[in-house]
Amino acid sequence: MKRPLILVVNDDGIFAPGIKALVEVATTLGEVLVVAPNSPQSGMGHAITIHDPLRLRRTKTFGEHIESYECSGTPVDCVKLAHHVVAKRQGRQIDLCISGINHGSNASLNIIYSGTMSAAMEASLEGIPAIGFSLDNFSWEADFEPSKFFVRQICEFMLSEKLEKTKLLNVNIPKLPLDEIKGMKICRQAEGRWIEEFVEGKDPAGKSYYWMTGRYDLHDTGDDCDIWALQNGYVSVVPSFHDLTHFAAIDEMKALEFETAF
Repeated sequence: MKRPLILVVNDDGIFAPGIKALVEVATTLGEVLVVAPNSPQSGMGHAITIHDPLRLRRTKTFGEHIESYECSGTPVDCVKLAHHVVAKRQGRQIDLCISGINHGSNASLNIIYSGTMSAAMEASLEGIPAIGFSLDNFSWEADFEPSKFFVRQICEFMLSEKLEKTKLLNVNIPKLPLDEIKGMKICRQAEGRWIEEFVEGKDPAGKSYYWMTGRYDLHDTGDDCDIWALQNGYVSVVPSFHDLTHFAAIDEMKALEFETAF
């Protein structure tokens, strides 16, 4: 049988250790295509490049046997070019998109800001099953070996199952040795928000500049959410979706409806 084509992307850049770990797993499961930013793109969300030309450059970052490209654009640009340019001109269909492994958690509302998850979401919008992987460790020297065990299991599941309710998974892995991770939990996204502050400074010309800082404020104590899973030693798996409709609010908004008389 023909091996599935797996697209590997990220937001930390093509030289990040996390994407290397994904490629290592993906090569055991199928044919691999890598399209990743040529520089870090963390926090870019679903940004796309519309005012500048996009450039792709073939690389040998992962060896001669891996088809890989560095892209001048955002993580979402990478997915668009992989799908509409690289795979299309070769007459191939992408069977699975995996994004990451991100340095740092993308649990809870971080999915909104995350370039890692936005790349996966873009693939899902094109009908491609997609998974965003994140490790709850911001260190560049983070150990990705324990993550690879769970990456393989989840990718094998997504390649073998034809899911009807979701094509997008948000996976977060705790910063623990493999033998200390308790397992995987299918979760919902935790409720919380960032409490932001801006530290003001002055440049040599006396003009103000600002650095954003802040802390995460968790509003959720449920043991079925992704933050709880991470804090308690589990890999969290959240089935996600691009529809931002808040269905619970529809009924209370009905009073606003009316029919025009003209």
